[in-house]
Amino acid sequence: MMKTIPEYMPRDLYFERVKPFIGSPIIKVLVGQRRAGKSYVLYQLMDEIRKGDPGANIIYINTEFAEFRQVMTDEDLYDFVSSRLAPERKNFVFIDEIQDIADFEEAVRSLYAEERCDIYVTGSKAAEATCLAGQYIQFQIHPLAYREFLGFYHLENSTETLRKYLRIGGMPYLASLPTGEERLAREYLKNVYDSIVLRDVLIREKIRNIRFLENLAEYLADNIGNLFSANNISTCLKHQRIQIPVQTVITYLAALEKSFIVHRVSRAEVGGVKIFEIGEKYYFEDIGLRNVLAKNPPALDMGRLIENAVYLFLIQQNFTVYVGKDGDKEIDFIAEKDGVKLYVQVSLRISDESVYRREVGNLEGIPDNFPKYVVTLEDDLPAVTPTGIICMGVKEFLMMEL
Repeated sequence: MMKTIPEYMPRDLYFERVKPFIGSPIIKVLVGQRRAGKSYVLYQLMDEIRKGDPGANIIYINTEFAEFRQVMTDEDLYDFVSSRLAPERKNFVFIDEIQDIADFEEAVRSLYAEERCDIYVTGSKAAEATCLAGQYIQFQIHPLAYREFLGFYHLENSTETLRKYLRIGGMPYLASLPTGEERLAREYLKNVYDSIVLRDVLIREKIRNIRFLENLAEYLADNIGNLFSANNISTCLKHQRIQIPVQTVITYLAALEKSFIVHRVSRAEVGGVKIFEIGEKYYFEDIGLRNVLAKNPPALDMGRLIENAVYLFLIQQNFTVYVGKDGDKEIDFIAEKDGVKLYVQVSLRISDESVYRREVGNLEGIPDNFPKYVVTLEDDLPAVTPTGIICMGVKEFLMMEL
């Protein structure tokens, strides 16, 4: 039984999504990158359960804590939980970073079938819950959205605050570091990246060519927002005298995606249902981790960073996102949720007339009435064009409720 819940910063965006399922006969699975804040959501759920039922029996396991090192296999997990269930009380089981327990799904399925406890688990791999065969509901937990970032750091929405977010990203732990110590933030992020690569990529995905994996991650960091394929990545690397087969590129890209380091975004036809299999973009789950890998300092890559930030905002709001293709025009993002669409163009600035015409013009030809945005680092913009295109600064866009 967990007697004391550690101090934590609430993650209401995700807590409110999971809360309606408290007590429901289904396994709740929270997935996301390591250190993205999944544990905070678990703590918040435990608090909510205790408010409603002070006598609730809460069993908590964190595989990264030494006190749980004996829980290594599905048999260990089943025996540990079973021995702590209280027959006369409601039982709630929380298992953090469950992927470190061998064959965990066997124990979880048994506990679920016995109907003796309400089960919540977290994992740091995209396919973590698929082995539970329809007995679960999954929630992805992301690093801090910009609005959350303001709350964690107790900051006002300003250009400098936005730039700070674009430099260090949204790993929740960074808010506990001394104010202004971005050097420490970078060191922490480097350690997090190394941990993800070692534990979630190299070991679990059986990756052997560490050097190529590092080169590939750096290549993706330097090419946010560019369309490419595994084939042209392989060709590009050949020019750098790195000989890697296309299939290996595909395998390593998938490993980075499964561990939530990057997201692959496919292209879709505007106004149609066609999804293109060739040509895609990659964005990083955390901007700070991206900056650790990139060659250029953040100040020289603001265009790429605001595009990554807009993408993250959209998926944090539960949109499904595509790169749009409208004839020979490209739409940065088509975002879909509950029958609603948004179209978004992202540009560092649109004060230049030719850039303005291009970004606005790409949206004007789309024949539906869903909202269309041009998002830029600039703030002094016309709110709406004569053709109904909404122009706004990125720091305002990231504060919207969509």
